[in-house]
Amino acid sequence: MKLVSRFQVLKNAGRILKNPLPFYHENFEAYGDCFKVQLSSKEIVLFTRSPGLIKHILQKQHRKYEKSSLQTVDLAKYVGHGILTSSGEHWRTHRRMVQPAFHKKKLHNLMGVMREAILLELERIEPGMEQDVFPLMGDLAFQVVAKSLFSSSDIRERMSRLQHITEANQRMLIKEMRQPYLKWWYRLSGKIDKHLKMAGEGKRLLLDIVEERRRSGLEKDDLLDMLLRARYDDGTPMPDGQLLDEVLILFIAGHETTANALSFTLFLLAKNPAMQDQVYEEVSKVDFEDGNVDLMQGVMQLQFVKQCIEEALRLYPPAYVIDRVATEDDMFEDIELPKGTMVLMSIYELHRYGHFWNRPLEYDPNRFKGTDKKDYGDHYYPFGAGPRMCVGNNFAMYEMILTVAAILKKYSLRSDLKTVELNPLISLKPKEVPLKFVPR
Repeated sequence: MKLVSRFQVLKNAGRILKNPLPFYHENFEAYGDCFKVQLSSKEIVLFTRSPGLIKHILQKQHRKYEKSSLQTVDLAKYVGHGILTSSGEHWRTHRRMVQPAFHKKKLHNLMGVMREAILLELERIEPGMEQDVFPLMGDLAFQVVAKSLFSSSDIRERMSRLQHITEANQRMLIKEMRQPYLKWWYRLSGKIDKHLKMAGEGKRLLLDIVEERRRSGLEKDDLLDMLLRARYDDGTPMPDGQLLDEVLILFIAGHETTANALSFTLFLLAKNPAMQDQVYEEVSKVDFEDGNVDLMQGVMQLQFVKQCIEEALRLYPPAYVIDRVATEDDMFEDIELPKGTMVLMSIYELHRYGHFWNRPLEYDPNRFKGTDKKDYGDHYYPFGAGPRMCVGNNFAMYEMILTVAAILKKYSLRSDLKTVELNPLISLKPKEVPLKFVPR
């Protein structure tokens, strides 16, 4: 297996910091589905886009792997040890406690809140004007999570501050991850301490909201209530520290990936007017304004809208790379995976791999029509796979379907942008997505 030297990494440090995807792609094309990268004298990382190896690690032999310190240590120091950043028994215990909040029955009760938040944010659209949809979708997704968690209308200012903190800390973390040779400087200069203090401020904001709920004595059957009612096996509730960690993770994972996916979906639809027309025809048949219409049943009728989102998630998967570390010696075909091996699985490359996808760079929602999608099960991972599959995948999909339906029912989309410039941070973001919303 080819080893990409540390010299090559340092030589390409600038472009890797900006966007590592072209560097990954060049090496995959040159050396095949797996290659190794020397990050330091002691640290070697295995990169793969092999669907067999990815399935082996995420599903078949998942017990032999855990998340790397990039998440359990580096990310966790800013966002805490919630289900996204923990491993082992700690993760299993809290996953069991958080999971019921995202059962379909619970989500059914949240859909009215979800749609109300979406419609409120969409009032910021400026008809006929070109507008960057990415920050709009970011604010929309953040407010949907906030309303679903807290059922409150008086927290926008605090939520805006929390959004600023989480985004600033993410930018700092990316510098640490892509320039590990500068960590000493980030510590010495006080940059890391500055961002840790911001993380503390964010948790205090959340604690204030939790304490306000407790003092009110009200039960609102929102996500916060469900977490407050969650109990360990011995009947005790989550301590405040753990509760805040889980809430913060829901904010970060719940709004960011959705905002990214919505932005890419709207751009792709803007570039494909015929598909927009098909979406409009479908959403026109569902009257969400009718109080007798069940929102969940309405969403279930929007199958082409769902296909459009699924195809956008293929081309631009929010979790564009997934990391794991072997906790014991393992083997896949002729690849040795000794204990301690770090593997970075490129979902972005897998989703665009011509060996498994017809016309892989083409936006074709019909590839996900009906039962055809089963053909892609082993090389399509928009929400991860296995026991650590995203707990909020249904929440995100319902939110995205409601948002696309609301926009396309009222506007047709136009864009002069040929391609979206990518900004791969913790998740795959677009730089900007200028669209024109033309009233129908």
